[in-house]
Amino acid sequence: MSIDPGAEIHPSAVIEAGAVIGPGCKIGPFCLIGPEVTLGAGVELKSHVVVTGWTEIGDETVVFPFASLGQIPQDLKFKGERTRLIVGKRNRIRENVTMSTGTEGGGGLTQVGDDGLFMANCHVAHDAQIGNRVILVNSVAIAGHCVLEDDVIVGGLSGVHQWVRIGHGAIVGALSMVTADVIPHALVAGPRAGLEGLNLVGLKRRGVAREEIGALREMFTALAAGNFREQARKLSEEAPASTHVREVLDFILGPSDRSFLTPR
Repeated sequence: MSIDPGAEIHPSAVIEAGAVIGPGCKIGPFCLIGPEVTLGAGVELKSHVVVTGWTEIGDETVVFPFASLGQIPQDLKFKGERTRLIVGKRNRIRENVTMSTGTEGGGGLTQVGDDGLFMANCHVAHDAQIGNRVILVNSVAIAGHCVLEDDVIVGGLSGVHQWVRIGHGAIVGALSMVTADVIPHALVAGPRAGLEGLNLVGLKRRGVAREEIGALREMFTALAAGNFREQARKLSEEAPASTHVREVLDFILGPSDRSFLTPR
């Protein structure tokens, strides 16, 4: 066990031998920290938090009561193999959030980036890869092997099917079930989510130039005119100057066995 002398630990907390607690950490009442856990500098566990498994929590992340991080995957194929959960810096992980370690068949790693907000009752399943500045609103469920790129927002009570990719800057409306890949900067919504258009509000908030947004709109119209991959291939051959358009086309033409959400 390695506990930095600057850490504040409540007497009722249980820290198992082998855990590493960084400087400035605050461990609240009735927390449990397993023997293979590493907490970075300034991590705060409010109270009744369980962090177990081979798990690393990045600097200044705050975890609220009754969250459970690093438990084994909810996967019947899991046979006890040694897998990891890595959570980045400055995340806010709210009440009752669960994040599982990976599986051998999925690469062995569940990973969460920096500066995310995971609201109450969210679940991040085994082998998911979550980018930076991602927001999961209350009761969102991210299934195994999903990829959420940077700046994605998923609305409350939504579910994302296993193996789905959601591209950079996309937003998913509340009460949606996402069963296919979502292109970057898209807006999707509906009980069986469909592609409603571009996330124009998000693009403007991030300061994307008007010319870039215009190019994205032209690309979206062209994509909607036929088969997504065929249209993307044609547009890619034209060597678009817009970096955001190139990002979307590269996403569509990248490796994936899943179909895409397309305009209704």
